[in-house]
Amino acid sequence: MKILSSMWGRVFAILLIGVIASAVLTWSLAFGERQKTISQYRDSHAVERAEQLVLALDALPAENREKFLATAPRLGLKVATLPAETTDQAPRSEYAAAVSERLGKTFRVMSLAQDPESCPRNPQNIQTNRLPCEALGITLHDGTALRLTVLPPRNPAPPLRADFLQYLFLFLASIAVLAFLIARMTMRPLRQMAQAATALGQDINRPPLPEKGATEILQATRAFNAMQARIRQHIAQRTHMLAAITHDLQTPLTRLRLRLEKVRDEELRDKLIEDLSGMQMMIREGLDLARSMDSNEALKPLDLDSLLDSVCADAADAGQNVSFEGKPGLTVMARPQALRRCLTNLIDNAVKYGQYATVSLVSGKDAAKDVLHVLIRDGGHGIPPEFQSKVFEPFFRMETSRSRESGGTGLGLTIAQNIAQQHGGKLQLSNLPEGGLEVRLTLPLQTA
Repeated sequence: MKILSSMWGRVFAILLIGVIASAVLTWSLAFGERQKTISQYRDSHAVERAEQLVLALDALPAENREKFLATAPRLGLKVATLPAETTDQAPRSEYAAAVSERLGKTFRVMSLAQDPESCPRNPQNIQTNRLPCEALGITLHDGTALRLTVLPPRNPAPPLRADFLQYLFLFLASIAVLAFLIARMTMRPLRQMAQAATALGQDINRPPLPEKGATEILQATRAFNAMQARIRQHIAQRTHMLAAITHDLQTPLTRLRLRLEKVRDEELRDKLIEDLSGMQMMIREGLDLARSMDSNEALKPLDLDSLLDSVCADAADAGQNVSFEGKPGLTVMARPQALRRCLTNLIDNAVKYGQYATVSLVSGKDAAKDVLHVLIRDGGHGIPPEFQSKVFEPFFRMETSRSRESGGTGLGLTIAQNIAQQHGGKLQLSNLPEGGLEVRLTLPLQTA
């Protein structure tokens, strides 16, 4: 079940099942104890009631006994007259011995076999300290023989009445609401922290979490905010250092280029200028890498189809073989300049190493979320699967078609991946069956 895959759903189910099981167990124990108490009460008082009834009958004249039995409360006893010649006697029971001791030796007490007609009820699930129904033969002083039957405890009322079902429904509903509120209240801070951790990867400068709640939640929130501050400080220091180095190198390299122009040896001058150009390209891409790690640009609603159309048109105007097939009306929350830099790098890579780039935009699902896929395909040789994860590492180069002879510093895909992750997306590489490489940029589809 989907609800049990979440933490709050599991907490809710455990609380609900636990409380219901405890209630059922408590009710069962209470009901069983009630029946046991009733049975024990009847057993302990049965001897006393039998003594009182027999003494009252013995004191009355024979002609008044029937009227007395008709009006007197039975209290779990049933009395009938036996023929005087009855001598059939069962083994004397403990109950018969107890009654005989209370009445004294002047009364004759014997155990009789059970009569189904005198004792029709026989509960199946009630455990008592004696037989459910026991018959005694008692002879009075005037010779009258009585059959005294001790009736079993009365069956309990059936629990499944209309009002019982209503109370049961109200009880279960109350427990369910209580368990739901406890589960949601307990899991809300954890869910908020998980959402904050996800958002942290997209915007390191997001506002800190409000520090409130229980002691444990407050402690975890403070630790999370402190971690965010430290990460932000480390990234800022690294970005500033890299930007400062690349920026400060621009001036001496420019002066060096001007001085190289004065070298008379043309072959030496051309080699030195080529090396200098490579150094300047590395510095520019190093600066782009520093910018790609800086997420100060604000998120804005962006028509991805229009942005791709603009980037592809600029590439075509620059003489690159680029085609685009879009899907209008799809909007994402993005940093326009950063996303443009990401798409430009991917298209430049495709044209540089695959002669052309075919760009398409499609919508889809990823982990039950609506996403957009930007597919960039080229006609090159592709990338072996063992290198497809390594090409995202800074300055990584393959000693094949993607080598220094083709230009580049090995930072293009690193920059593109940094920007994709800041937008909550990802980059994936795969070789096409017909040849060439497909770069898939996946971005979450969001509305403004």
